[in-house]
Amino acid sequence: MRNSFTRFIAGRTHPAAEPDGDLIALLDHVQKACKAIAKLAAQGAFKKPATHKLGVKARGEEQMLLDVLANSAMISCCGESGQLCGMLSEEMTDPYRIPEWRRCGRYLLVFDPLDGSSNIEVDTTVGTIFSVLLTPEGMTEPGIEAFLQPGVQQVAAGYAIYGPATMLVISLGAGADAFTLDPDSGSFILTHPNLRIRETAREFAVNASNRRFWELPVRRYFDECIEGAAGPRGLDFTLRWNGSLVAEVHRILIRGGVFLYPRDSKDPKKAGRLRLIYEANPMAMLVEQAGGAASTGRRRILEIIPHELHQRIPVVLGARREVERLVRYHEAYDRGEDIVFEAPLFNSRSLFRSM
Repeated sequence: MRNSFTRFIAGRTHPAAEPDGDLIALLDHVQKACKAIAKLAAQGAFKKPATHKLGVKARGEEQMLLDVLANSAMISCCGESGQLCGMLSEEMTDPYRIPEWRRCGRYLLVFDPLDGSSNIEVDTTVGTIFSVLLTPEGMTEPGIEAFLQPGVQQVAAGYAIYGPATMLVISLGAGADAFTLDPDSGSFILTHPNLRIRETAREFAVNASNRRFWELPVRRYFDECIEGAAGPRGLDFTLRWNGSLVAEVHRILIRGGVFLYPRDSKDPKKAGRLRLIYEANPMAMLVEQAGGAASTGRRRILEIIPHELHQRIPVVLGARREVERLVRYHEAYDRGEDIVFEAPLFNSRSLFRSM
């Protein structure tokens, strides 16, 4: 018998004890919401208003109507589950409180309802990222502070990817597994159990157009990879860039590689581009549970204590040895060591870097 998503999580919530019925019910509502969003995304040009741009959000990003529709699908589907005490979304400035007339549960749900939506009009792969946290003890009306938890406290994390096939990838803290939506039965079926990321990689993803804005350690890593077999790495690398975090992480989980969205000087006000709570943390949990690593370049992502709801951070994740190499380059840079290139005359000296 094929292993469905619901049957699988029932056996994974507490393998050595009674299953967590509340968490199972919540995740069941999450998968239903993802199916609804998959339908919205699949309508494409047949649903032209979905690709309509509504304007710019308070935090600067362009907002599409499909962002709002996907957000509404998650709220309406998961809000009625009875297992939530509150929600936080990329589309909401403040947390969403469960109405008083609904049952208030033990969990918090944070999510990006439609990652990659800026490319929806060109039919690029998009997805939904989500994470589940426990409501702090004794808190019945969660405010901002309830959501400011480090990623190590995530109970579950995952994403849905809407591509040629709709897939759902999840971790409950004991590995990472992927399910594919069967169009005939309408069920997510386990197709990729126990995902593992190879420690080394020859494929990396980064927006190379921002090279001039990167810190020297990232430029060093990039240049070494681009130099290929003739360079210091002695290997030929393949450069990728999709523009959708879900698509980039999915490729790494399935095929291997490393993804970089590093700190840059393009906008000095922003420490990074990706959101810590509902983008970086869920993906970091999945990658680590699959044997990879996730860092800002200077510290483990899952150990960062958020100080604001929509906090941004730099992200480097994927093959463990590649992430560790980038961390070593950042450490050397912060110690003031030279960034060594082949021609000594043209070394970049960390001593004179601008902060």
